[in-house]
Amino acid sequence: MQKVKRFFRYQNFGLLFTLPAALYMLVFVGYPIVSNFILSFQNVTVKNLVRGTKQFVGWENYIVLFQDEVFRRSILNTIIFTIGCLVFQFIIGFALALFFNKHFSLSKPVRGLLMIPWMIPMTVTALIFKLLFATDIGVINYILRLLGLIGKNVEWLTNPKTAMICVIIANIWIGIPFNMILISAGLTTIPQEVYESAAIDGAGRRAIFWKITVPLMRNTIESVLVLGFIYTFKVYDLVYVMTNGGPVNSTHLLSTYSYKLSFDLFNYSKGSAAANVLLLLLFCVGVLYLRIMMRGEAQNG
Repeated sequence: MQKVKRFFRYQNFGLLFTLPAALYMLVFVGYPIVSNFILSFQNVTVKNLVRGTKQFVGWENYIVLFQDEVFRRSILNTIIFTIGCLVFQFIIGFALALFFNKHFSLSKPVRGLLMIPWMIPMTVTALIFKLLFATDIGVINYILRLLGLIGKNVEWLTNPKTAMICVIIANIWIGIPFNMILISAGLTTIPQEVYESAAIDGAGRRAIFWKITVPLMRNTIESVLVLGFIYTFKVYDLVYVMTNGGPVNSTHLLSTYSYKLSFDLFNYSKGSAAANVLLLLLFCVGVLYLRIMMRGEAQNG
């Protein structure tokens, strides 16, 4: 009893306020992860989902999954999609952050307007780009025909060679504001005296950027890239709405293929195994992000 009273002293009382959040995470995050992990080691289909014996099959679902050509292609597509988006999101976001870091009229309102792509729901953005790249009524084909660059409509979303490019472009448009804002926040932490001293010493803009801005922004850059990787690697709704993994599985990602296995083909165990592969990869990247954050706090401390 004395130990219980000692625990509920004022300095420990704050732990009670974290209890609702802890219970929420346990029920709505912890339980589904554990349940999905168990499901991946069973043979569960629509026949025995509710009733029937759920046979334990060990690693069979994972073995069959990695022998699946579409799954292997979805891994490659996910890597291509993630790297393609990250490179352009980061470069364009960094350039815009440097531009809006300068003080000029309307810089803040324009920077606020550039946040609109990030705030629009993903499904709405997907529908917008699906209409933009549509074959017959798409704005992209209309403009290209108007400029005389094409003679007939290009089938952007129904051609395996161009569908992935269209999806990447849509996700780049979404991710640029995210990169811009985080990098802008990092730029504000660099003292102006450093730039003034470098200018007095005769350093040019290129030297200032590579010798001062980039080194001092290292922790911010690492955090932006890791977070961008996590957000991009698990994209689902954008691809589902625009292409649904097609044509000919050319845009299937790990997330969309896991959904297809579970809710289109009703092979819940195999879909769970695919989802666990995605979870494991993101977990490794998440651990890397935490290490970067702790290293940054140690350097600042």
